[in-house]
Amino acid sequence: MLWIILGQMPLPQVTMQELPWKMKKSLSRSTLRSPKGFSEIGLKLEMVSQDALRRTIFPLGGLTKEFVKKIAAENRLHHVLQKKESMGMCFIGKRNFEHFLLQYLQPRPGHFISIEDNKVLGTHKGWFLYTLGQRANIGGLREPWYVVEKDSVKGDVFVAPRTDHPALYRDLLRTSRVHWIAEEPPAALVRDKMMECHFRFRHQMALVPCVLTLNQDGTVWVTAVQAVRALATGQFAVFYKGDECLGSGKILRLGPSAYTLQKGQRRAGMATESPSDSPEDGPGLSPLL
Repeated sequence: MLWIILGQMPLPQVTMQELPWKMKKSLSRSTLRSPKGFSEIGLKLEMVSQDALRRTIFPLGGLTKEFVKKIAAENRLHHVLQKKESMGMCFIGKRNFEHFLLQYLQPRPGHFISIEDNKVLGTHKGWFLYTLGQRANIGGLREPWYVVEKDSVKGDVFVAPRTDHPALYRDLLRTSRVHWIAEEPPAALVRDKMMECHFRFRHQMALVPCVLTLNQDGTVWVTAVQAVRALATGQFAVFYKGDECLGSGKILRLGPSAYTLQKGQRRAGMATESPSDSPEDGPGLSPLL
């Protein structure tokens, strides 16, 4: 919506020196942090190359959404103000998600299976139709169940009976080779091979304190200070340090869920196994979901 407003309003030319956007420069490199109210922009900047950033300006600067809407109202752009923000799949309009995907993908029927006792609760048309953490509408069941794991080989979707079930929570993940906005990893991470920072993997979610462990191939382990709900492979972990958006890496592997760890403790009658000495191997990772 903000870009529609900009396209209908005369804007003064802005030079790089006049930008109110927070920008930190190191030689020709810049790392950016979006101001309050534009967290989604910061989440998208994490994959932009330096070559593009050197040629980019942000005309909205430090303006919040509320202030831009106020400008739109003052300029009588009411049709813009009434336009709802996108909360689903962008650019395709209001459609049923399942029906839309099945126009392009062949159905792959499978079962909904309880993560607690492996009981079959129902059937579905394809594991790819479900996202970890979402409610699974299972026919014949009144109480809500939530997707906690997916087996792409057998086609089964594992579900749990509560939105806060421990099977939904994990505190460890490994990313692909990280794209650093400044083109190089932070000096502290290179020096110590570990660094405290924050990350998020979903639009507008609160930043999560974590510790990064740098691997020789440029990938990182991310250990969250506390378990995070609905981590999923294929999403991007975006890293922040103070005011800076550092970059991101695609989530490739996940550590065991809190539920798996609890079961292991009960069965073995002992504490969870200690992490491996080698950050390349990682502590008790599950296969790709």
